[in-house]
Amino acid sequence: MHQYECACGCHDLLTLEQALELDQRQVKYLHSQYLNKSLVTLLSLINFDTQFVSARGVSVYDAQGNEYLDFLGAYGALNLGHNHPEVLAVIQKVNSLPNLLQASINGLAGALAHNLAHLTPGNLQRSFFCNSGAEAVEGALKLAKIATGRQKFIYCHNSFHGKTFGALSVTGREKYQQPFKPLMANCVGVPYGDLDALKHELMTKEAAAFIVEPLQGEGGIIEPPPGYLAQAKRLCAQYGTLFIADEVQTGLGRTGTFFACDAEDIVPDILCMAKSLGGGIMPIGAYITSDEIWRKAYGSMEKALLHTSTFGGNTMACAAALKTIDVIIRDNLCQQAKEKGDYFIAELKKLKEKYPLLREVRGRGLIIGLEFQQPVSSKKYSFKFTMNLVNKVLQDYVGSLVAGELFNKHRIITAYTLNNPNVIRLEPPLIVTKEQLDRALVAIEDILSTHTGLLSMVGSGAKTVIQKIKA
Repeated sequence: MHQYECACGCHDLLTLEQALELDQRQVKYLHSQYLNKSLVTLLSLINFDTQFVSARGVSVYDAQGNEYLDFLGAYGALNLGHNHPEVLAVIQKVNSLPNLLQASINGLAGALAHNLAHLTPGNLQRSFFCNSGAEAVEGALKLAKIATGRQKFIYCHNSFHGKTFGALSVTGREKYQQPFKPLMANCVGVPYGDLDALKHELMTKEAAAFIVEPLQGEGGIIEPPPGYLAQAKRLCAQYGTLFIADEVQTGLGRTGTFFACDAEDIVPDILCMAKSLGGGIMPIGAYITSDEIWRKAYGSMEKALLHTSTFGGNTMACAAALKTIDVIIRDNLCQQAKEKGDYFIAELKKLKEKYPLLREVRGRGLIIGLEFQQPVSSKKYSFKFTMNLVNKVLQDYVGSLVAGELFNKHRIITAYTLNNPNVIRLEPPLIVTKEQLDRALVAIEDILSTHTGLLSMVGSGAKTVIQKIKA
């Protein structure tokens, strides 16, 4: 590759043009050398290291021109699909405006905050803009602490709120927390859906906030018992604790309503959003709260700058968010998500009745989880070492095997959920067509009907997998 010398004497800089011409081997080398080598190895195990060269809507294309359907949807960040032309167009429309100018107030940020105040439930009015879901959660936790003067936070087991320090402190999986302990103090987990356990923690009147996902995403696409969220909100109000709804993954139409809270007429004290707010193009996150809570926290000039974000509310991100909201409402994507989701879930449940490997179908709208049984291997392998690995993979990673088969055999992109690797998520863009849903159904049935092939795949490659993991 041609390289040039920069002013500091470095001979190894790559230009954008050169980066665009990198082949798959070169990309893997750069990631292994300068980014996360173990992640490259992990993705390589199930051939999730394909180089894609273009994308539009639900479809992405590899260097050979093969089409793949994206049913992962960037974990819910692609409600409008890849490279939505109207979102790209509005970014071009504002490219002559100042994108970052702190010595001013941004008109587009004001307009976006106005729209969110009208779209969110109840009396939610004042927004704070940042760049991601984890940042929105961090801001929400700080807001709750300063507004209430309390120190304690309550979260749910099996939850996921992000991997930054505060968000991780209220994320309910030990695997992610343990290497970084001690985390933020006074964070207590309770079982998702258990009102008695929540009440027990609230009764001390020490909790600043209870943070909860209306539907657990990384936990395996888990819905709470009917009425749980509304009763949890009432309990929080009774004991002076703020109710934070984390709608980072469920918001912007994903569950069939604009926000998942809308389905139960719940008005949270603080609502977090991100992912699809930027239309799959720009990073933007936000939390929104009531005027009363905002004034308690930051309602003076002395407190106005206690929590800020350099890139939060920048012009291009707000333009993308304004257009995203416009498209969701204009194209009735909430209703589309409900109707398509109802159809997809009903067809998937038919497969569950037909094939024992599919243990459960869960979800709402177009956020769907498929949980798989752990099949028992009866095949005799030559090496005890290989057999032990087969059993381990079958016990813990059936979802990843199914995702690998969907990807490599059927060119459909999915992934297992972070907190439950036996569940694969299906989160296609809300613009997905019935024909594309049917293509996924055919692929899933093919895998379910021939699932013994999963055993052969694991057994034949077990020793190679271990060698790669140890590399």
